[in-house]
Amino acid sequence: MFIVNTEAAIFKDDQWLIIERSKKEEHAGGMLSLIGGKVDPEGNSSDILERTVKREIFEEVGIKVQDRLHYVHSTSFVTDKGEHVVDVVFLAEYESGIAFAKSPDEVESVMWLTYDEIMEHPNSPPFLRESLARAERLNKEFR
Repeated sequence: MFIVNTEAAIFKDDQWLIIERSKKEEHAGGMLSLIGGKVDPEGNSSDILERTVKREIFEEVGIKVQDRLHYVHSTSFVTDKGEHVVDVVFLAEYESGIAFAKSPDEVESVMWLTYDEIMEHPNSPPFLRESLARAERLNKEFR
């Protein structure tokens, strides 16, 4: 089957919250990334994707986002270990807190960057650029 992963493109004041993944991470270590993580098994559950992404945001960088999330897109990929992953990206708007690398085993550093800074950054992988381009277009519809 699949591992289900959620991520958030978090927007505030014309900037996006981006992390540099810990170099210890198996997948894309040292690369820039959106914030997110794996869905835990819960049995019968509602809003599991939305709750997972909010939990992961708080666990990794210590901030809260507004309740309303917007679906951006989904992708699938295979990890270096051969695990099949379905990744679901949401658009989220910052609510409160000061972002920091709360989980150093997962997050090397935290930064607020403009769209152009992320797109031009040498450590921005193609999947981040694609997700952010889609999130940017969706975000413009809501502003």
